[in-house]
Amino acid sequence: MGISLLSLIGCNKTNDRIETISPNSNQAIAYLANEHSFTVTVAGKQVILPSTIGLNCKELDLSGVFKIISTKTNTVNTTWSTQLGERSEIPERYNETKIELQRGDVRLNIILRAYNEGVALAYEIPAQGNISEVTLKQEAIEFNFSDDYPVWAAPKAQKEYQKVPISKAGKGVERPLVVECGDDLTVALAEAEMINYARMKFNTNTSKSNSLVSGLDGEVVRKLPFCSPWRVVMIGKNIGQLLEQNYLIQNLNPPSAIKDQSWIKPGKVLREGTLTTQGAKACIDFVKAHNMQYVEFDAGWYGPEGNNNSDATTTTLDPKRSKGPFDIEEIMSYAKANDIGVLLYVNRRALEKQLDEILPLYQKWGIAGLKYGFVRVGSQDATNWMHEAVKKTAEYKMVVDIHDEYRPVGFSRTYPNLLTQEGIRGDEESPVNSHTLITMFTRMLAGAGDNTICYYSSRVEKMGSHASQLAKAVCMFSPLQFMYWYDKPATSPEKKDGLWGKTNVIGDEPELEFWDAIPTTWDETKVLHAEIGQCGVIARRKGDDWFIGGINGEDQRNLTIDFSFLEGTKYATKLYSDDQSVKTRTHVRIEKKEIKSGDKLTLDVKPNNGFALHLKAVK
Repeated sequence: MGISLLSLIGCNKTNDRIETISPNSNQAIAYLANEHSFTVTVAGKQVILPSTIGLNCKELDLSGVFKIISTKTNTVNTTWSTQLGERSEIPERYNETKIELQRGDVRLNIILRAYNEGVALAYEIPAQGNISEVTLKQEAIEFNFSDDYPVWAAPKAQKEYQKVPISKAGKGVERPLVVECGDDLTVALAEAEMINYARMKFNTNTSKSNSLVSGLDGEVVRKLPFCSPWRVVMIGKNIGQLLEQNYLIQNLNPPSAIKDQSWIKPGKVLREGTLTTQGAKACIDFVKAHNMQYVEFDAGWYGPEGNNNSDATTTTLDPKRSKGPFDIEEIMSYAKANDIGVLLYVNRRALEKQLDEILPLYQKWGIAGLKYGFVRVGSQDATNWMHEAVKKTAEYKMVVDIHDEYRPVGFSRTYPNLLTQEGIRGDEESPVNSHTLITMFTRMLAGAGDNTICYYSSRVEKMGSHASQLAKAVCMFSPLQFMYWYDKPATSPEKKDGLWGKTNVIGDEPELEFWDAIPTTWDETKVLHAEIGQCGVIARRKGDDWFIGGINGEDQRNLTIDFSFLEGTKYATKLYSDDQSVKTRTHVRIEKKEIKSGDKLTLDVKPNNGFALHLKAVK
């Protein structure tokens, strides 16, 4: 019944044009056989003009025009649940058409999907002739627009973004790539289910106006048959809607391969920087007292991370980082007694050499998860190794945080032990609020981002304010949320190596209760204000509680929060805001309010300031 219904309402077909329509009929993606191209239409308007699907394969000639041999259609209308996301119930509704093509002896399939949240395209090379393996030398899929629209471009995952026209985007632009197509339409070009493949990025198409073209980080060698990752067009009326619907990326990945997920625990993390037994116990005491869940030991615990001879099966301290003592057995015993998880940082040099050796060892130690450091990214080999490493880590029931240039492609749906990843210009880079407000609505479209939030470091004054730091725990989603990145508990030893700048002591300012209370995963997410680089307000619900974070850029503004989204009758609310007259180290004012559905709250927010709210339902 589903297939016949889709044939009627989800797919329009002529001799040379196959169109797949979203369930809400708002957008469509079409394949044009006479041009070997595709188009994307939103509300009846063609947003992506005919765009050629360019593939350079060593063994097969995939250029030119193909003949449509047959089509297969499918429809999905379901939801799936997770306790590890930005919402607990995720709709998965799409119409799909698989188009089988042929030219001479060469066969190629194009797969189109249309969701209410966007559209996607993949190409599939089926088994054919005597060819068992092919080398895809390069991909050049065009994305042609009607105008030289502004895009938010970054040349690398951890570099600054710039707002430039399509014609000035340059080469190797990161994804998701946000394209502002007018006042009532914003799209983002993205990639999903990129597993055993080379990473895709975007280039300004120098042969056509108003055009971007995909490119791969090196060749792809695959046995036949195989299917490419998804080339995705996220579609929304505005950037806020795109962020609310960013589950599209995970929907383009297979369901969880881990049946029992009870061991996968999100939580708040404190980095232990002294690499001493005393420092470890101080951190364990602190996280237990402040409703945090993990302590993480960073680089240096098994030797210099950049040295290929460092052995991650030992606790051989890097003398430049710590003189110890660092007794892992004593630390793990203390952590277990206090029900606190321990995460270990391991640089990719040791990971690539010792992964199969360290995983059973760390399981014996009782380690809860790994933070992969300085992973290789881009090439097919690097991508394949990394995802296989996540799978292996899952076998030993450990969670994963991938650091540095890796950006999510939805793999955490299939292997949810991959809780978070960097691929973000976070607080380690001291981004000012305006750049964090770009990151919120560009990088965060791809999924969780480990922003390494700091609080007492002097860089907070450069970046923004303490209230805007509080807000980041709401605005920057990460199931493993690192907090107090450059700070330490008062009972920790003093760290004098200077490798991470001055390490400050965590205080007892009353607003820390906001971070004590906040979870790291959510049942519901709403974007209340969204202007890229200017301001952002995000509300997230966990159970009956709502947490709201607001970050402001360089202009003073009055922001009105409309609480019509609330369902409870009354909420006891605390508002945390910047106020220099407050006589604490952090100058954060706390005000108690009573809020009910339909109320409105207007806040005068100064430049580079922010605010946070915690709403507790009154029973």
